[in-house]
Amino acid sequence: MLSNLPVLSLTLFMPIIGALIIIFLPKEEIRPIKYIAATSTFISLALSILIYIAYDRSLGGMQFIEHIPWIADLGVSYALGVDGISIPLMLLTNLIGFSAVYASWKVAERIKEFFILLLILISGVMGTFLTTDLFIFFLFYEVVVIPIYLLVIMWGSSKRVSKEYAGMKLTIYLLIGSAFLLTGIIALFIKAYSISGVPSMDIAALAGLEFPVGFQIFTFAFMALGFGTLLSMFPFHAWSPDGYAGAPTAVSMIHAGVLKKIGGYGLIRIGIYILPLGAQYIAPLIAVLAIGNIVYAAMICLSQKDLKYIVGYSSVSHMGYVLIGIAALNLVSLNGAVIMMFAHGVMAALFFAMIGNLYEKSHTRNVDDFGGLAHQMPRLASGFMLAGLASLGLPGLVNFIGEFTIFIGAFKEYRILTIIAVLGIVLTAVYILRTLGDVLFGPRREEWDELQDLQGPELVPLIVLGSVIILGGVYPLDIMSLINSGVEQIVMQVGLTNIQATILTGGSF
Repeated sequence: MLSNLPVLSLTLFMPIIGALIIIFLPKEEIRPIKYIAATSTFISLALSILIYIAYDRSLGGMQFIEHIPWIADLGVSYALGVDGISIPLMLLTNLIGFSAVYASWKVAERIKEFFILLLILISGVMGTFLTTDLFIFFLFYEVVVIPIYLLVIMWGSSKRVSKEYAGMKLTIYLLIGSAFLLTGIIALFIKAYSISGVPSMDIAALAGLEFPVGFQIFTFAFMALGFGTLLSMFPFHAWSPDGYAGAPTAVSMIHAGVLKKIGGYGLIRIGIYILPLGAQYIAPLIAVLAIGNIVYAAMICLSQKDLKYIVGYSSVSHMGYVLIGIAALNLVSLNGAVIMMFAHGVMAALFFAMIGNLYEKSHTRNVDDFGGLAHQMPRLASGFMLAGLASLGLPGLVNFIGEFTIFIGAFKEYRILTIIAVLGIVLTAVYILRTLGDVLFGPRREEWDELQDLQGPELVPLIVLGSVIILGGVYPLDIMSLINSGVEQIVMQVGLTNIQATILTGGSF
């Protein structure tokens, strides 16, 4: 049934449709604005779940394909499709997007503009995971930059850094990454045209061409810089914690939950798939930089007192696990990298939802200002605990399977680096458990007795994201089988190039 409908376009543009409806509503109609935002994101989420269920795992490959030629001279088409890699990230986007609307339920200023920009941001991020055309991928990536900048500078907080500084720093780094990425895309297009004689931006068609080794190394380097910057790869990570701290709650959830994942997805879907020989050459460097993410960022977390900065640097550290999983270039590690992106996205979004709610009511994010909050806010404390325990990789929660799979796969390729990476779990446990203990437990502090616990719409992020954390940890086989069906194609491409490398002329362009 779904195959007869443009289900991916409906999923992708439903938030945009919601934004268009809101545009024509008077700004005083606050409740309709919020309900339309919630309804449009719920429909996208429901469609994502239907796609997840209907996807034929035994068949694999791209399904629910939509293709409309657009710019013939450049070989650009409006092309959508999903496989075992993109479906979990599409689902992640809509889980977080739906939850982010409810996490923003009490936004008090310029409500109409806020939800319009938020819905555009959700569709922009989602588009990068659904398109199979390189030009359209880059177009959606650029669409993300404008709303996220406006959301940060207009509705952000300014406790440690100004929201203007955070918004500008975030935008500059995103644009630097896009500049490297654009260079790689242009190089790919020109070289592919010279090889095939046919202009094409189709990712699968580009992956079918045999690019010279030297060109692959050169172009993958630009891709790695572009996507690595977005993924907060060390040492291009400094923008990320400031961006989290200055952003409003919903943007922090989307930023940590899915925006970063565009980087990891792009490295796999575009970098490795199209340029496998270049990936094999540069992968060891990425693995070394991943250790910088894991250990350095975790050490910084030990000295932080601002809750958003703790989770921000923790996210940088967790992206190191994704990077080393990608760098290992085998079936097990890439499966782990994808499930880790999904798991971290859910966990980080829940963490920021809880922090944002607490900050909205207490007007502080300093760990030392709290203590014993579990007495006054047991539901919020449950959210904190669930996100924190998932962050440190507790077995039975969804993050564990991602970390475990990454370590198994990476150990085959980088034994010493993997052993060092495992030490990151110890550091994570130290700063997470210490933070949870300082904020939630201990003697009751009477100055926080007036704080109101989660209720009504505020419970939605906890229920939705918390359920996924538990369900994914208790029963990970379903999503892992889905991811495996997509990763197999990428690994086969890498495996085939090991044979091709012996006959290609290394170093040629």
